[in-house]
Amino acid sequence: MAVKIQSVIADSPAFHAGIKENDILLSLNGHEIRDVLDYMYYAAEINVSTTVERCGRHLTFHIEKSEYDDLGLEFETFLMDKKQSCTNKCIFCFIDQMPPNMRETLYFKDDDSRLSFLQGNYVTLTNLDQKEIDRIIEMRLNINISVHTTNPELRCTMMHNRFAGEKLKYLKQFADAGIAMNCQIVLCPGINDGDELRRTLTDLGNLMPNIQSIAVVPVGLTKFREGLYPLVKFNKETANEVLDIIEGFQAEFLEKYGTRLVFPADEFYITAERELPDGKYYEDYCQYENGIGMLRSLGDEFEAAMKNAVKPTEPRTVSMVTGEAAYDFISKLVKKAEEKWHNIKCNVYKIRNDFFGDTITVTGLITAQDIIAQLKGKELGDALLISKNMLMRDSDIFLDDLTVPDVENALGVPVLPVDNDGFELLDAILYK
Repeated sequence: MAVKIQSVIADSPAFHAGIKENDILLSLNGHEIRDVLDYMYYAAEINVSTTVERCGRHLTFHIEKSEYDDLGLEFETFLMDKKQSCTNKCIFCFIDQMPPNMRETLYFKDDDSRLSFLQGNYVTLTNLDQKEIDRIIEMRLNINISVHTTNPELRCTMMHNRFAGEKLKYLKQFADAGIAMNCQIVLCPGINDGDELRRTLTDLGNLMPNIQSIAVVPVGLTKFREGLYPLVKFNKETANEVLDIIEGFQAEFLEKYGTRLVFPADEFYITAERELPDGKYYEDYCQYENGIGMLRSLGDEFEAAMKNAVKPTEPRTVSMVTGEAAYDFISKLVKKAEEKWHNIKCNVYKIRNDFFGDTITVTGLITAQDIIAQLKGKELGDALLISKNMLMRDSDIFLDDLTVPDVENALGVPVLPVDNDGFELLDAILYK
C-alpha cells in the first residue's frame, strides 16, 4: 500500500536526502510500507534505501542516519491508514451500553493490533490473519490480548464471533516464538467465572514464561442494556469467590515462576468488602492501566507525600468528587491530612452515576452533569478537585461533552483536574 507523505520535517535525514512533501512512499530497503509498523520497523536501520513515487516516476534515496532515528516523514494519520474496528459483538461490550446521541467517537469499537504495541490497547485477535501474526513475530512485538476465556466454544459465544475460538491458537504461536503477552479477562458472573476462570488461568499459566501479566476485571453494566445479553453484576459473595480462585492461582504461580502473574481489579476487593492488598502485592503495577492497584498506589503516594509536605501557611477548604467504589478509601486518606493539618479541610463528595446508572461506581465514568446536579448548593470551598480520568485524554471534555469550564460556571468554583497521583493530590488539597 503506497502512502502519501504529508510533510517532511526540516533538517531531518529525509529532508537532506531530497524527499519532498506529496511524494508517495513505496518502500524502505525493498520492503513495502503498509502502515506505521512497517515504517517504524524498517526505518530503524542505519542505512535506509527509500523509494518514493513523484510525478509518476520512482525515485530511490539512500539515507544514512543513527540507528532508530526517525527519517522525518509525516503522514495524514498516525497509523498511516484507518483504525481497525472490532468485528465482535461481545455480550459485555461497554460501547453497546452507551446512551444515544453522544459524540460519534465514543461509539467506535477499536480492535487495532498496532495500537496494542504503540499505545498499550488490548486486542481480541479476531481480525488478524496468519500473515499479520507472522509480522508480529518477525518484528518481535509484545502484545496485549483480551482473552476472556480459553474455552473456544465459550469465547465464540461471549464475543458473538464464530472465529473467536480458533484465534486462540495464536497465543501458542506467540509463546513458542517468545513474544511477551499481557492478557485481560473481563469476568461475567455465571459465564466465565468459577471453573471457566480456573481453566483460563491454567491454560495461560501453561504459556509461561511468555505471559507477563493477567488482569481480571469485572463486567461493567449500565442502565442502557435493553435487548442485550442478560448479565448481572458481582455481589459480595461472587466477588469473594473470584478472589479466592485468583489468590489460589497466585500462590501457585508465585512458587513456580516468582510472580503472582494474575491480578484482580480493585473493584473486586471493594465489592467483596476486603481490605486492599499492600503495595508489594502488585509487584511492578504491571496492570495499573486496567484499574489494578490504582487505589493502593494512590494511597501509598499520598501518605509518603504527607511525611515531607510543608505545613500550609493559610487556611484552605477544598472539595473533591469520587465514584461510590472509591469513596470510603479516599475519605480515609483525606481525613489523615485533615488530622495532621488543622487549618485545611477537604469535603469528599460521593457522586451517584445517574448518567450511566447506579451500577456504574467507578470514578472515571462520572459525568459533568451528575457533578453539577449533585453539588449544586453544596459547600465547595476554594476549589473542586476532579480526577483526570473523567476527561478525554489531553482535553477538558467529560463523557457527556460538557467541559471543565461548564462545571466551573455552573458551580461557581475553580475546577482542578488531578492525576491519580498521591503527591499531586496532596498538593492540590494543601496549596493554592
